[in-house]
Amino acid sequence: MRGKKLRDPIHGDIQLSAPEVELLDTPQMQRLRGIRQLGAAYYVYPGAQHSRFEHSLGTCWMTRRIISALEASNGLQLSAVERQAACLASLAHDVTHIPFGHTFEDERRLTEKHDRSQARYEYFFERGAMAEVLEDSEAGRLARKLLDPTVQGGGRRQYLRDIVSGTICADLLDYLKRDNYYCGLKYEFDERVFHYFRVADNRLALDLMQDGLFRRDALTEITNLLRIRYMLSERVYYHHAKIAAGVMISKAVEGALGASLTDQELCRLTDHSLIHYLDEHYGQAAGVSELLSDFASRRLFKRCYMLTRGIGEDEVSRLVAKYHFNRDNARTEAEAGIAEELGTEPHRVAIYCAPEGMALKEAHVPVLLGRDRPDSLAELNSDEIETLKKQHRALWKFYVFLSRDVSDRLDRAGHVCEDVVGLPNELPRQMRGELL
Repeated sequence: MRGKKLRDPIHGDIQLSAPEVELLDTPQMQRLRGIRQLGAAYYVYPGAQHSRFEHSLGTCWMTRRIISALEASNGLQLSAVERQAACLASLAHDVTHIPFGHTFEDERRLTEKHDRSQARYEYFFERGAMAEVLEDSEAGRLARKLLDPTVQGGGRRQYLRDIVSGTICADLLDYLKRDNYYCGLKYEFDERVFHYFRVADNRLALDLMQDGLFRRDALTEITNLLRIRYMLSERVYYHHAKIAAGVMISKAVEGALGASLTDQELCRLTDHSLIHYLDEHYGQAAGVSELLSDFASRRLFKRCYMLTRGIGEDEVSRLVAKYHFNRDNARTEAEAGIAEELGTEPHRVAIYCAPEGMALKEAHVPVLLGRDRPDSLAELNSDEIETLKKQHRALWKFYVFLSRDVSDRLDRAGHVCEDVVGLPNELPRQMRGELL
């Protein structure tokens, strides 16, 4: 098999080696063409149709660029096997995603995170065509180790893992560009950032020093990456209409899980086939068919109740423990209680509670400040970085959504939610039910 050159709308021509083409041509990798990178964000940004397959190609290309930069400026000498393994791992880093990406993992915590699930790792990397391709070469076997969730750290090759999926890494550098482009946004970073990469103490780091002097321009560019990451969170990842769509499809999956849907079934599906599969096999369970119909026709749930971080950190922690993690079925019972008070069904009420931390993990990227061992960027105490971290934490929201079938009860629902949750509604009356 020969290598190929592909034209990518973000990076231009992407060169793939023969082993990378062979991996891409497996059914497991081709399935990623049917899984959108941003889940239900296309209901807000119609252009956000790009897939995890495209992102995987871009991540592979960014990996190759980081390695080239390290070899040129850091004197890093990777073997051909290590170089190929990093590229194969970057291609396969998202193969364990189920339909709608992070939606079920992060919004209602219905499943394990894709890169921490040993069961999914075994499903994709230890059986089937993709597993056979990777097993057939030393580089492929190393690529599997780089993605294995049971391997603590990366041994003497931790920096290879960092290149693929660390903090500021190939994964991030591709999706910042790709998500911006397909959502029609205009945030860019300077490609000079590739010149800052170094390997130190077995970690991928960004060098903020030159000839013994601190490089403020390097800090500015890294801060710009954090700013772009924050803007995407604010405008896309945590947009309330995207969240509304996400909790609807999540509730449909939740109903199907209660009727024996398995994680292995989800591993075989794409965004499109999931809708039909759930309707055909689980449509009679807990309002699944109605939720799927409303989702497909964009009859999105409406907000009736909202809380922000202004309630205080203790209350945020309480709500996250109780409702984000659905401790002791508290979220399920609260939705049922609100529905009963409103005279409707539980599947028409959805509680969304964002995770507690909401921290910009990229702010903790390893950086070099003139010592052999990297420090964390956050330890610089940069005012701008601290502001971005605080702004990102302030994106935390707690919502209660209602089906449009009961939208005539929005005001009453707000009062019911106040009684159930125990905190006054922060959603202005004129915004209740409003959805862009």
